[in-house]
Amino acid sequence: MAETTRRFFPYESPYPNQGEAMTRIAAALDDGDDVLFEGAPGTGKTLSALVPALEHAREEDRTVVITTNVHQQMRQFVEEARAINDEEDIRAVVFKGKSSMCHIGVDYQECQTLRDTTRELVEDQAEKRELEQQQRELLDASREGDAAAAQRREAVMEELEAVEERIDAVEGTNVCEHYRNNLLGDNDQFYEWLYDGVRTPEEIYEYADQHDLCGYELLKEGMEAVDLVVCNYHHLLDPTIREQFFRWLDREPERVVTVFDEAHNIESAARDHASRSLTENTLDSALDELDDREDSRAEAAENVVGAFRDALVDAYEDGFEYGEREGIDEHWHDVPIANDDARDDLTLAFLRNYEGRGIDTEIELAVQLGEAIDEEYEEAYKNGDATSRAESATLAAARFLSIWMDENAELGQYPVVSVRRNEGTDEIYGRAELYTCIPRRVTEALFDEVYASVLMSATLRPFDVAADVLGLDDPVTMAYGLEYPEEHRRTYAAGTPPLFASDRGDPAVQESVSGVVSDLVEFTPGNTLLFFPSYAEAERYYLRLGGGDGRPVGDADGGDAALMLDSSDVDTDDLRERFVASENAALFTSLWGTLAEGVSFDGDAARSVAVVGVPYPHIDDRLEAVQDAYDRAYGDRNQAGWRYAVEIPTVRKTRQALGRVIRSPDDFGVRVLADKRYTRADMGRFSVRDTFPEEERDELIDMNPEKVKFGMLNFYADLDAYDGEPPRP
Repeated sequence: MAETTRRFFPYESPYPNQGEAMTRIAAALDDGDDVLFEGAPGTGKTLSALVPALEHAREEDRTVVITTNVHQQMRQFVEEARAINDEEDIRAVVFKGKSSMCHIGVDYQECQTLRDTTRELVEDQAEKRELEQQQRELLDASREGDAAAAQRREAVMEELEAVEERIDAVEGTNVCEHYRNNLLGDNDQFYEWLYDGVRTPEEIYEYADQHDLCGYELLKEGMEAVDLVVCNYHHLLDPTIREQFFRWLDREPERVVTVFDEAHNIESAARDHASRSLTENTLDSALDELDDREDSRAEAAENVVGAFRDALVDAYEDGFEYGEREGIDEHWHDVPIANDDARDDLTLAFLRNYEGRGIDTEIELAVQLGEAIDEEYEEAYKNGDATSRAESATLAAARFLSIWMDENAELGQYPVVSVRRNEGTDEIYGRAELYTCIPRRVTEALFDEVYASVLMSATLRPFDVAADVLGLDDPVTMAYGLEYPEEHRRTYAAGTPPLFASDRGDPAVQESVSGVVSDLVEFTPGNTLLFFPSYAEAERYYLRLGGGDGRPVGDADGGDAALMLDSSDVDTDDLRERFVASENAALFTSLWGTLAEGVSFDGDAARSVAVVGVPYPHIDDRLEAVQDAYDRAYGDRNQAGWRYAVEIPTVRKTRQALGRVIRSPDDFGVRVLADKRYTRADMGRFSVRDTFPEEERDELIDMNPEKVKFGMLNFYADLDAYDGEPPRP
């Protein structure tokens, strides 16, 4: 690796493969190529990507944007940036959303209005001072006999009067004092402080709060010519925010290099950003807004909004199965409306209900009227006639209707209706949504417009699928497995009965699985981390091993292991802290919870980890729609829908879970996949072993379930890991 590309490497020497990865990424960036980079957990992926990206950006006058959707990784980025800054000065900014940095707690639209009003007031006040100075100078000149000065003074006085009228209209109305202080003060001290290190958003908020400033706006205005920006996914994946974000950077997209961490999550994050929804409540608010409004466009707007609102109610009422309505709670519940051979039920109901002069024409008139109403709300807020900045429900409804009618039949768009119960009124209300099945609708444009991107994760393979799904054209690919000593780890494929959903209640299956789980806990010298297909399955085996009734399982050190249960309503951070602080604990959780990735369990924090079953997600109508979209997009080759939408994401999650242990060269531990489908046994289309990368398959040791404890005993005893006498099988 060339020495110049180590300018930003802050440590004495790289991990195994880290130097090679930096060299290859540097070469790819020089060529303007995108990179798909897989590296095992704990092998320094962040610096492998960040060091060559910063070097390239420094040489070519570009900015690096590194992004993640995992909070812990944001903190890790800050630590790495600080380490780099200690060795080589960089200008770095860590950016979060406005809501987390606002001192007065207003939403985005309200903030925009406040900012514009405040800026106009400050500019008018500055103009008033200039005009007052001019008129005084002209008055002195006119008193000395300068007739032309007297005429110019009359024009200045007219301008001054107009400015004073504008100021009088705004004074006492809604402005942001924090932002006004930004505009009126000398902010050099803030920026000196900001770039004297790498500051977190929390530190910026605290500084701004102490000085009555708006740190969010100062940050936006100070991002020009920075080397590095750390941010959340939504700054890049949301097309509207991305456009503004590059404007804040004062960079054209081709002057930006993006680095995505935990890149296996881009697919689902992009899907969420691309999907659009509209609630029945917003439609009702729009109709209230239009009621008795004296505008020639109001009737057209009421025609389309009212017809769609009634169609939404018809769609979910007609879609309920017997008894389904009574089971609706406060969570959104999908009512399928898609049809194989016709438009969806909601659109068909809308077309039946609509009576007017043409849907496209009247939707456009509704958009125009909504924009006019929204401007009225903004003026009312600016003038102090309203205490908050209202947003036009008509505009929101009309824009959604325009998108719905244009796009709901396109490939990869899945129209769906959801309902939930209002806890206060006990009434049910609905939501229309265009769910985006193919994320490349969002990501392809991003990767096309920036100079280059590095996508890194411990679980990106198969690379061809990642490139297909995200819309990357011929990326450079590289993968590095665990280079830590092989004698420090064992990975077993325990041949327990396949934990198919239909067999999970089988007593024989439960007995076999319970035996392996119990052995894992008993023969682990320390903490055991156990992942199941769902929280319900985690609870099943937690109870079978004695959790909840005071019957703890004996552990490898001769004591009793504390059994801990995770669930959707548990404070996971607190649970993790208690688990890590324990010496002999077993944590039962879901693979689809928050502990399977982005969280490190280093050293003694977790010695053994197991994934029990093949934890496929629940196959609901949305996931079936994603499968169908992939089949259609990729020609149904090799079961593309099932592989792209279900099997590969599930195996990626499984690999992420296994990566929670063995995080450094000195670390050691046992990893177990408990299900016959992971073994070499002939399971036909149900086998998932071949979905793992080859070198990971090679490490899998098939094991009879009853023999797993002997393998663990031998492994840990050889490393002298037991405190005292080893357990006896």
